Amino acid sequence: MASAHAESDRSDSDRPAPRRPYAARGLGDRIFRYQLTASGVVVLAVMAGVGLFLLLRAGQALKATGFSFLTTTEWQPDVHRFGIAAVLTGTLLIAVVAVTISVPLAIGTALFITDVAPRRLRYTLVTMVDLMAAVPSVVYGLWGLFFLQQHVIGLSRWLSTWLGWIPLFTVDGAQPGEPLASDSVYTASTFVAGIVVALMVAPIQCSVMREVFAQAPAGEREGAYALGATRWGMIRAVVLPYGRGGIIGGTMLGLGRALGETIAVYLIISPVFVIQPHILQTGANSVSSLIALHYGDASPFGMSALMAAGLALFLLTLAVNFTASSVVARSRSGAQSEA
Repeated sequence: MASAHAESDRSDSDRPAPRRPYAARGLGDRIFRYQLTASGVVVLAVMAGVGLFLLLRAGQALKATGFSFLTTTEWQPDVHRFGIAAVLTGTLLIAVVAVTISVPLAIGTALFITDVAPRRLRYTLVTMVDLMAAVPSVVYGLWGLFFLQQHVIGLSRWLSTWLGWIPLFTVDGAQPGEPLASDSVYTASTFVAGIVVALMVAPIQCSVMREVFAQAPAGEREGAYALGATRWGMIRAVVLPYGRGGIIGGTMLGLGRALGETIAVYLIISPVFVIQPHILQTGANSVSSLIALHYGDASPFGMSALMAAGLALFLLTLAVNFTASSVVARSRSGAQSEA
């Protein structure tokens, strides 16, 4: 038995190592590789340059205020009383409202285009969705200000009447039982701004999800149908698990866009410098709108304070994108398909 083991060990040691496949790179392959590497380096260099620029320009304000820059709600930089606590809270609330509305809309639209709509209609629907992403943000802002806002007041009143016991839907000064009560308490709110931003980011999210859903394996789709699954059963068992990474990536991409939206939000909201957690109530703010509002009349120190606000928004957006990348990397599309 020992001799057999020894013979086996000698045969294993004498066995040649497996050869690794190698293909010589031609000139075109090397140029393409260098171009990709250079593109990645340029993107990272630009991001680093933007961050360094904001940090240097914001240094004066950050030295003057310190950590209180994150906890102060006022914005009076000329007397050294300023911070982003209020505007950062408003930015997050508007983005959360936008994503809450846009994600179901984007998923439903993407599934309809890829799995429900007739083939001859899909190209038209894809074009229409992509054209929505090309509409300028100022157009969305004007539409939300002069058209959408007056039609959303009824929904805001209904939500505050029946869900007002939830702090998020509370409206100070609302009179639900008074038919002649003023509707001004529901205008220029986080809710209205969030709806407009949702319509702006939904086409981007839909495009990402649509491309991922369309790549679901045809064999698994047909297998689900062969086992007796309905169309919804096939979507639930094959398409949605396969597109999980795309759903997460599209959601986070839309969230990053919602955090930085400026003109549309600036046109709709009524700026307040207090922490305003009531999304249906008039008065909101965001970091990008703060910069747009005070950029023209800011003193040199005030400009440094605005750069500090921009730096905070830049870091927040980077954190969201890096989080999305790590989540998508752990849930690759198709890894958990159930068909």
